[in-house]
Amino acid sequence: MCCASFSVGIDCNSVEKKIYVDLNYTVPCVRLLNATHQIGCQSSLSGDVGVLHVLESEENLDWVLNTGHSPPYMVILEAELFTRSIMMKLKNGSRRVAGVAVIEPNTNLPGGFSPHTKCPNENTGVYTEKYDPALARCNATLWNPLGNGLSYEEFDFPIFSLKDDNDTQVIRQCYLDHNRGANGSIPEYPLCAMQLFSHMSAVTDTPTCIRRNKIQHDFSISPGTCTNLCSLPPTICTSTNDLSLMLTVPLDSRSFFFDLAPGAQSSASGLIALLAAAQALKNITEAAQPNKTILYAFFEGETFDYIGSSRMVYDMRNGQFVVDLDNVHSVVEVGQVTENSQIWLHSDPVSRRNSSVDEEVCVFLIFEESSGAAAVNTNVSVQEPQESQPLPPASFQRFLRERPLPGIVIQDHASTFTNRYYESMFDNPENLNMSYPPDLTPEQKLNFVTETAKALADVATLIAQTLFLQAGGEAAQAPSITADPQIVTQLLYGFLVRSKNSWFEQIVPSDFVSRLVDRPTNFYTGVHMQKSEATFLVEYILANLTGKVVNVTQEDCKNQRENKDDKESKHMFSYAWVQGALAANSTERDSFCVRSSVRWSTAKSPAFDLEDLTSTDYSTWTESRWKKITGRIFLVASHDLEMLTLGVGIAILLVSLFLTYMISSKADILFCAGREPTSATY
Repeated sequence: MCCASFSVGIDCNSVEKKIYVDLNYTVPCVRLLNATHQIGCQSSLSGDVGVLHVLESEENLDWVLNTGHSPPYMVILEAELFTRSIMMKLKNGSRRVAGVAVIEPNTNLPGGFSPHTKCPNENTGVYTEKYDPALARCNATLWNPLGNGLSYEEFDFPIFSLKDDNDTQVIRQCYLDHNRGANGSIPEYPLCAMQLFSHMSAVTDTPTCIRRNKIQHDFSISPGTCTNLCSLPPTICTSTNDLSLMLTVPLDSRSFFFDLAPGAQSSASGLIALLAAAQALKNITEAAQPNKTILYAFFEGETFDYIGSSRMVYDMRNGQFVVDLDNVHSVVEVGQVTENSQIWLHSDPVSRRNSSVDEEVCVFLIFEESSGAAAVNTNVSVQEPQESQPLPPASFQRFLRERPLPGIVIQDHASTFTNRYYESMFDNPENLNMSYPPDLTPEQKLNFVTETAKALADVATLIAQTLFLQAGGEAAQAPSITADPQIVTQLLYGFLVRSKNSWFEQIVPSDFVSRLVDRPTNFYTGVHMQKSEATFLVEYILANLTGKVVNVTQEDCKNQRENKDDKESKHMFSYAWVQGALAANSTERDSFCVRSSVRWSTAKSPAFDLEDLTSTDYSTWTESRWKKITGRIFLVASHDLEMLTLGVGIAILLVSLFLTYMISSKADILFCAGREPTSATY
């Protein structure tokens, strides 16, 4: 019996493989919710099925929406046709649309593409009708003019992204062989079809989602269950009166598709510049601590209405963070910076009406411009936009909602974004003009200093020198502070090409090596209970660049102490036992302990702690849960043939039931054995 059962299983599996071709790389659009509504995409519970149709132009939509003879259709879009105009037409004709698959190209679109809004985070920044009506809702400056808002639309069918590889070639060939009629004729069955599974459990809005989640844990949880990172010098832990100068950067990005957020210019460029600046400041600030403490902060969830920064401000205001809001002297935020030789220093015109704030901002600008002029071997020029122009979308806006505060936001644009692919899947290394000579090995690419790396190192040098001067450092020492292009190029490769590389492997604990992958870092912040990819990497990179190697045992290091009698260090430092480099001619690694002041704090939106799920002050975004994300193609028969097959099957069933009944009722006659005579003799 065991052998028979095993044989049946093999046969069934083989039949399934002959019918279906599974798609290997599928990235879906998922459902998100906030206080008022839901956005995103989903399939039905059993997946949506449609006949494949490769859309060749917008004029070709009529076949899908009106004239095609075999609806519903699964529409295959080349990236250049993934526009708001086409998607809204498909949405409005959704009864004839089963789903959409977008083919991700190998090169970026020439004209630009941004599925985000034209005014990012417009409802949760500082510029409200109360703060200044003239600046509210991007009335003064439209930051993202290419934004088409697709990421904030709701679609009642699944939308997937497919890589332009073997899978898409199979799909195209299947369409040409079966679905494209010769000489404009109607194609004949069997037709090539696709099935997409991406059913989302959550519905309606965040209050509904959370209420149902308390009853049955199958719906959604807050995307804010992530972490902020910061580097806190030990002096902060022993003194509560020091003024802090904060250097901040957003740590996340997104695109229309879940888990496909390269964030090269929107997030990674500023992040890398900050990390390089922190490394450049390490030695000089250790030798002589400036008057003001420099605090590095990395905020998660900023794409979703400033989750990370609003949480830190909330904790500061309520005494739940090591630094009080009143002790924050000023803020410098690093935003989108590129290989361009020009950067812009943005400030808030409303808070600068306060004379003391304006004076501090002017000092910032003087230091920055003087650093730009005096920095050795840099080509960065510094400019300031018009005084009446508001801040671009930035975490600093959440600090200004609490009190007037000196600060600047460093960007590569004067008004509208230079990033033509803001918060999209095309915001990749190509968008930063990253390139390598041909035939380099991965290890050689890791260490090859690109032109992009040199440009970002110049920006990092400018940031580091300005920060040092603003913190009270001696002007004569500032020119000696320079960022290392080698560090920058390794960071660019690790974040934007592949995190699985020899340098990253050296600076993470062995338990986390499996999280290093042969692809770019995903900067999306979701509802995972573990730290996001970016947070995990930045934690150990920052510790490596700003920390110190200490000679302690592995046991003491993992127990957050210098020795068995040490009870205080864990309150001031964090310790990490990292892999280290491979020993010469060996497979063993020279592991060591890194002591740093890197800490993480919760980046959960205060709205969920306050149970104010309809809040207009804090983010209320949640992400739906799901069980299966898959796609497959197969051949489907005509509806008439399916009905005929069903009818024949029902007829055979009825005949079988009738014959079974007749045979059963006559069983005593048909199967009765003849009786032997009673007088039989032997």
